[in-house]
This record gives sequence, structure tokens and C-alpha cells, in this order.
Amino acid sequence: MTSPSLPVTESSYLDIQGALGITKHNGGLSATLEILRLCRVADAQEVLYVGSGIGVGPCVIAGRSRAHVVALDISERMLDWTRQRAQEEGLGDRIETRQGDVLSLPFEADRFEAVLVESVLAFVQDKARAIRECVRVTRPGGYVGMNETVWLLRPPAAKVLEQATALGAYILTADEWQGLWAASGLVDRTSEVASIGLRDEVLSRIQWVGWRWALRAYGRLIRLLREHPESRQAIRDQFRAPSGVVRLMGFALMTGRKPI
Repeated sequence: MTSPSLPVTESSYLDIQGALGITKHNGGLSATLEILRLCRVADAQEVLYVGSGIGVGPCVIAGRSRAHVVALDISERMLDWTRQRAQEEGLGDRIETRQGDVLSLPFEADRFEAVLVESVLAFVQDKARAIRECVRVTRPGGYVGMNETVWLLRPPAAKVLEQATALGAYILTADEWQGLWAASGLVDRTSEVASIGLRDEVLSRIQWVGWRWALRAYGRLIRLLREHPESRQAIRDQFRAPSGVVRLMGFALMTGRKPI
């Protein structure tokens, strides 16, 4: 894949991630494996993974089950990364890519045994509608699982909220997420909130993408900065977090089953 070229002075957080070939979610690989377990993905025939990013989640599913995986993302650039990763891991015939929006999923109702969403709805304002769409395309008796960022206790200071909004993120408190999940119509619901440890988060992020992939992404970052010096401020702004923000932030693992 060629070196990225960006309108860097106006690039969003997700644009920059797409250019570098890097994505993450809180909790890393262990969080994904826990959702797979709770949603019984090992028994599924077809799974939808919403927000494929660079393809780690779809590859984890394909590598640990016999399911056909549909990897959906709103970004064609991210779908390119997903296809590349699937080919590199020998899973290209098991993973189908599809462009689409979680607010209007391009699938018929009652199709998938499991629908999984990780670190997507933080960037969606109408979270209730997104949840309804995920439930709609899930088969009766199938599972919906989500891993989403939360403010642990209450909305933080205005400075922190402004920074999150600048990144395009609309983060809820754990209680607000609980309310949305309770209204989802799903049964046998589970919900677990965990805090983020900075050291563990860095290590889990590298484990999630893989050392080789992380090093290549770092190389792309160096090339981007060298070839597009005007991007430096944009990248700095995108990845600078307010002091203490990590201790205010956690993640919620939520699963539920669609009634039969």
C-alpha cells in the first residue's frame, strides 16, 4: 500500500488513523475475546463486525471460529487495511468487507448470529438508533456485543469534553450507557465497566495490532511527517490528551441476546 497523502490541516482523528493504518479500542485483545465468549461466536455461522478498522477484530473472529465474517466500516481506506490484513493472515476467503454506516446497516433483518461493535459508537451521536440497527440485523436468539468508552463517574471538566468533541467523540457516562442498554430490547444482558490503566493500555494496544503492524504504522507516521510537514500540528492536536483524562475514562463490555 502506498504512502498516505492527506489534507492534513483538516484531517480528523479517524482520518489520521486511516492514513497510518492504526486503530485501537480500550481493553485490547482480552476485551474482544471476552465479547466473543459471551456472544458465543464459536458457534456462529455468520458474524457482523461493525467498525472493522485495520481488520484486527474480523481476523480474530475468523481465526477463532468457523464463522463467515462480514467486516463493515464507513471508511474505504479502513476496508483496504482490513483486506490487506486478512490476506496477510491467510483469512481472505473468510472475511467479506462492506462499506456502510451503523446508523443504517445495509443488511436485511434477522441475518447474523452475532453483531459485534468495538469503539465505534463513541463517534456516533445517535447511539440509540445505532443499537436498534444492530439488534435489527441480528437473528432471533443471536447476540449483540459492544465495547465502548465511558466516563467512569460523571462528565468531566469542560476542557476534557471539548477535547473529546474535537476528536469527534461523544462519550457517555457508565450510567447513561446502562440506560441505553436496558432499552435495547435485548434479554440476558450483561454489562461490565472497567477502568483504564495507562501502562496496560499501551501494552494491550500493541498486542491488539501486533508488533510488526505497529512498527510499520510508526514508519508511515515518520514518512507522513517528513513528506507533509504541515501535518505536524494536526497530528499533535489529534493525539494530545488533557492531563488526567485517562483516569476519568473506562470502557464498558455489554452483551445481550435478541428474543426469539
